[in-house]
Amino acid sequence: MPDVFITMKEAAEFEGVKYGTFAQRIARNPKQYKTRTQPQENGGKEQVLVSVDSLTAKGRKAWRAAQKIDGRDVVIEKRTESAPWYVGVDLNHYTEQHKKAFYEAVELAARVQDFIDYDGPDRTAYAERYALGLGVSLPTLYRYVDNILKANAWALKMEKEDGQSRDYFRALSLCRKPKATATFPSLTDEQKALIQNIWFDRRFAANLGTIEMLYEKFEEVAEGRGWENYPSIKTVARYIKHLMDSRGGESARYLAANGSREWKNKKMLKGKRDATSLKVMEYVVGDEHTFDFWVQWVAPNGKIKAVRPKLVAWMDMRSRAIVGDVACVDANNQTLKESLVKMLYSNPGGVPHILHVDNGKDYTAKTMTGQSRKKRNIDFEFDAETVGFYQSIGIEEVGRSLPYQPWDKPIERFFSTVCSKFSKWFESYTGTLTGSKTYAKRQKDIDGMLERGELLTMEEFFEAWTKWKNEKYHTREHRGLKDAGEKWITPISLFENGERYEKAAPPREYAAMLLMKADTARVTNQGINKFGTLYTDYELCHYVGKHVGIKWDIDDVTKLYVFDQEGRKICEAVSAELLAFGPHCSQAALERHLRDQKRQEKEMREILDSMTRPYEARIQEGGRPSEAVGMIDLTIKAERPSKLISLPNDKEFRAEMAAGRKTGKKASGDEFLGKKADDALARLRAMNE
Repeated sequence: MPDVFITMKEAAEFEGVKYGTFAQRIARNPKQYKTRTQPQENGGKEQVLVSVDSLTAKGRKAWRAAQKIDGRDVVIEKRTESAPWYVGVDLNHYTEQHKKAFYEAVELAARVQDFIDYDGPDRTAYAERYALGLGVSLPTLYRYVDNILKANAWALKMEKEDGQSRDYFRALSLCRKPKATATFPSLTDEQKALIQNIWFDRRFAANLGTIEMLYEKFEEVAEGRGWENYPSIKTVARYIKHLMDSRGGESARYLAANGSREWKNKKMLKGKRDATSLKVMEYVVGDEHTFDFWVQWVAPNGKIKAVRPKLVAWMDMRSRAIVGDVACVDANNQTLKESLVKMLYSNPGGVPHILHVDNGKDYTAKTMTGQSRKKRNIDFEFDAETVGFYQSIGIEEVGRSLPYQPWDKPIERFFSTVCSKFSKWFESYTGTLTGSKTYAKRQKDIDGMLERGELLTMEEFFEAWTKWKNEKYHTREHRGLKDAGEKWITPISLFENGERYEKAAPPREYAAMLLMKADTARVTNQGINKFGTLYTDYELCHYVGKHVGIKWDIDDVTKLYVFDQEGRKICEAVSAELLAFGPHCSQAALERHLRDQKRQEKEMREILDSMTRPYEARIQEGGRPSEAVGMIDLTIKAERPSKLISLPNDKEFRAEMAAGRKTGKKASGDEFLGKKADDALARLRAMNE
């Protein structure tokens, strides 16, 4: 092939002989070999090149096989000395920018490769005809051939490194090298830095600074620094657009303009959770939602007001079912307790294994967690007397959301559904009132609707909410369940039929006691002062001057449940009847008070006497028979299945149960005395007869 020249070393390898032998062949028959010279890169004697067409049939065949990427390292080493522009190019990006040129080059590369593979006679004449058919000159065809051969060598080299084919190199080798863009030669490095400093400045971005404002400041700095030439505002605008389109530019500007909290909400990378690994009631998330409409509410003072109701709800993350939902005007930890108790005893309900709560003070109050809310990690490793409400009802693990990061609670997406599917059907809907969506506000005459009685009551609203939850939300196909490949794709069906985390709920009486408000109080010689009322009971006389624990029902403050420091129940103190003066004093109240005083004095003297009795006197008195322990129940009785309950490890509750048992013993004693009285009457009748 007279038009393609290779080095004598390559030619000797294709011929299968040594370099010296091939050199002697050329020296003996100089007319048989077509040669030419070219200067070497490092200087020195010129390098001799041999035409491929001068080789024997064996040599030409070996050369053609190498051009077809047969893996010969000699070809790779020769043609991969300097990487062409297309080796590191992004193919998708280039084809999107130069579609027409690329696909034309694909067709041209195929035809040039056919020319390279030609093995017929009179190759020179064939090359001229082929170039004419392509519509190019002969030197251009040879340049195409050289580009294709180099592309083949680079494709083979990179294929050997990573095993991936790069046949598209042939087409790219016939394309024009793309021009360098976004170089902005009219801007110096100092000017570029100044533009970046102003545009991404936090104070400038936070005030929504514009390009016009930036250029005004740019001109001031240019005059101050004595720049004779600086670009126009159009050039600066194009450079800013380039910065915003570059990798991370728009996100960085958003961070500077809106702060870390908003950037995390809108721009930070989030992860998608896999809920299919959970059991029903294994992971429950809770939060509060303020509705975007108004209802009428009767305040404690009797005044009727228009309020936006709040929903306290818990979502099971496996089924997305809503459990334990209650409505209120202002949520507090008491509301949360009531919603959790509703979740425990609803049908179906249950005790969750893990509870994920909001970061608000209601969810993280000490009464709920048993520890200060300043300690972020909620630790359940403490004694039963200091536990919070969460652990008291049997929850084993509680997690807190991070502040101002709503994506941490998947229930937030459910509240978005509530806004679009439920809230907008109300006449009193006034739109989303958040700062980021002020355009969504709807102007309504809420005060007028309240006066005309057009607002729903809190009870009517909650009835409508419950109906929508049960008939619309729980029974419709949930896209998240469907995408996850769940067998049951409605929240209620998965909640009722899915694999469930089972844990027995505590007794209802225990839960009712937990709902009571708790505090500590000091016992005086008159009783306990609370809510401006004096509460008293005889048992308090033994705790005068001491602090005790008290609990009360928020709906009935006429009685206080009093416990000692170790959780044992002392008494149930009631509001005392005050002793009036003179003739206004009740005789019964006075007699009862005097009787209690004498009883207290008698008991104190008995205790004092027992404490001062010598040891010898105690021995002489003898001991009473001891009660046996560890006995085996040998009675035969029917075994009935009963609903399991979890017995709480709470001294106050056990003390309450013990007090109930004492009451039962008194009742039994009364029956015994009654029976004895009947027997005595029967004997009297017999004597009279």
